[in-house]
Amino acid sequence: MIGGTLAHLISIKELADVVLFDVVEGLAKGKALDIAQSTSISGSNINLTGTSNYEDTKNSDLIIITAGIPRRPGMSRDDLLETNLKIIKQVAEGIKKTSPKAFVICITNPLDVIVMALQKYSGLPTNMVVGMAGILDSSRFKYFLSQELKVPVKNIDSLVLGGHGDTMVPMPNQTKINGKSLDEIIKKAKLDPIIERTRKGGAEIGKLLQKASAFYAPAASGIEMAESYIKDLKKTLPCAAYLNGEYGVSNLYAGVPVIIGKNGVEKIVQINLSDLEKKQFDISVKAVKDLYKAAKNIDKDL
Repeated sequence: MIGGTLAHLISIKELADVVLFDVVEGLAKGKALDIAQSTSISGSNINLTGTSNYEDTKNSDLIIITAGIPRRPGMSRDDLLETNLKIIKQVAEGIKKTSPKAFVICITNPLDVIVMALQKYSGLPTNMVVGMAGILDSSRFKYFLSQELKVPVKNIDSLVLGGHGDTMVPMPNQTKINGKSLDEIIKKAKLDPIIERTRKGGAEIGKLLQKASAFYAPAASGIEMAESYIKDLKKTLPCAAYLNGEYGVSNLYAGVPVIIGKNGVEKIVQINLSDLEKKQFDISVKAVKDLYKAAKNIDKDL
């Protein structure tokens, strides 16, 4: 469902021409035709097509990957590893062959390990392969805060770092509401459940939907990254990016603030973390490392 939602948002914003791809014959074509027929209402002037052939996506400037099985109730993101690793290998080989100069945004779970596998399988430069996670997690955190504090979400400035999983690190110390520090506004007893709900945000939606996982907010998050790349906005966004010494981490993808512009991930933004934040970030990074070890046991090519 994320792919179709992405295409719809791209068409409304007139960001680019879109080719929807799916291995299921007819699915991408049907969705593309449906969205294309809505452009006469939205007034959008873009081309939308669907395909099950990688050649039809040739020379794409930007690719957003949503391929993989979604979580079911009771599943963790990590439970998806083996199946989605096989899927992402096929996708990476298709990209390497048809669009080796593309900027690639990955949304497939378990995010940090899958985006790392994608980069290795495809051989694309690390600055041109990035994962969508932190924007979504930050969006959930800010929304829950806005509901608790009865303030507009646009007045909240915050971010979530680390791996996209149960060890993700919401950053209360980096959070401002109308310019005020969060600790001036909310007590720990109210904040802790919000942090926990943020970490379980995807599972909460999956439990309600039963046979699907979240797709509106993930798609909107991916679009923010795509727009920053296409328009060279150089926005600072929390994304799963390749770290080479930053935050004391090397040769690993993890969620950190990055600047996205026409050259992909143009800079890793280093912010000062408190001792507690650094400790939590390191725990999250260790969880990503452990899962990557599990991935290498599944596929020795990693």
